Amino acid sequence: MKTLQPLILTSRVSDDDLAPFDLLRRKHFPADRNFLRAHLTMFHRLPGEHMQQIVEQLMAVAAGQAQMKAEVYGLRHLGAGVAFRIASPDLQDVHARLRRAFIPWLGGQDMQTWQPHITIQNKVSKQAADTLHAALMTEFQPHAIAITGLDLWLYQNGPWQHERTVLFGNGP
Repeated sequence: MKTLQPLILTSRVSDDDLAPFDLLRRKHFPADRNFLRAHLTMFHRLPGEHMQQIVEQLMAVAAGQAQMKAEVYGLRHLGAGVAFRIASPDLQDVHARLRRAFIPWLGGQDMQTWQPHITIQNKVSKQAADTLHAALMTEFQPHAIAITGLDLWLYQNGPWQHERTVLFGNGP
């Protein structure tokens, strides 16, 4: 669906767990393209014209969802960057429920199989990506992070404007 007001949906990672990714992103992401903190994108382009309906869906899903743990289980070479791979059956379930609600609005990128990750480097040469990937592989240890809710952002041709946070409830 075409939209003049694209919205991006991210998983809300606890501040303490996000801090190390932010540090790496500030160090390795090109400064002229680094408009925001590290993040875990769930949907890349939702229609801002339907923000109220989108927020209602987020609230409905989040109300019955407890905060969850996700596993940072590996690294992903992006060709022109590096990301950390994230796994969580609970988060995959949240994504699937939202995908069903949003399906009439989804474009090609959001119709693909979702592979959760946190990008810390992008838009660099393959050599720079190879170097960082190799360095991070030598010290990588799998670990858990807390996912506390969802964040909705308005894309502004580079920078993102935060529109709404929806925290997970204390449901099952």
